[in-house]
Amino acid sequence: MSYELIEVAYEEQFATITLNNPKRRNALSLKCMQELTTALREVGESPARGIILAANGPAFSAGHDFADMANGDLEFMRKLLRTCTTMMNTLQEIPQPVLARVHAIATAAGCQLVATCDLAVASTEAAFATPGGKGGWFCTTPMVALSRNIGRKRAMEMLLTGDPIDAQTAADWGLVNRVVQPEQLEEESLRLLGAATRGSFFSKALGKQAYYAQMEMPQPLAYSYAMEVMAAASQIPDAQEGMRAFLEKRKPQFDERS
Repeated sequence: MSYELIEVAYEEQFATITLNNPKRRNALSLKCMQELTTALREVGESPARGIILAANGPAFSAGHDFADMANGDLEFMRKLLRTCTTMMNTLQEIPQPVLARVHAIATAAGCQLVATCDLAVASTEAAFATPGGKGGWFCTTPMVALSRNIGRKRAMEMLLTGDPIDAQTAADWGLVNRVVQPEQLEEESLRLLGAATRGSFFSKALGKQAYYAQMEMPQPLAYSYAMEVMAAASQIPDAQEGMRAFLEKRKPQFDERS
């Protein structure tokens, strides 16, 4: 389908979803978030094995669009934040690994977007901030994703001060996987996503789902859950093929889409 504020492109085994409202610094307006959610679901059901989330213009994303919100009543704000939460959850619910390719600043819900993706590669020109700490509206929902990526004291520093961190600090703190020069950003993003999508698609999809599920569990429950998932997954055709290939010292032949 066609979109107004984003672009979707398929090339070989990957899909790229690009935020494309540079005049508004790719602000996450209600319409943008609805389009992005629809696109993620579309790609999630496609043959693509991995997804790159990118952006055009001077910012990766400036977060929520205050033009949407300045006169919003309580019910509208609840709708907007529910839409945002649905979009973030969709990133983790679809089977493919999603990699954020961050070329520039990502703030507030834009930073949340990066934190929610499975993987992230940043340019040395990128920066990250949750600026609500400087203003009158604290970054409470971005806090959820941020605090699940970096340590407590570091998350509180970003949230309370609102000060930006550079890309290398973001990597040191665990918000992104890699930092590269701008001219290497596309190449490194494809390299990492390629590594993350090799092997059995279906096995990896189960693994991604299990990862996010067990993260919220106490350790004994997490082990119990993971044990059952792993036992059940051992019976899928790709798992059996992987074991046979190892024993027979040959390259496994997995189903292209599973």
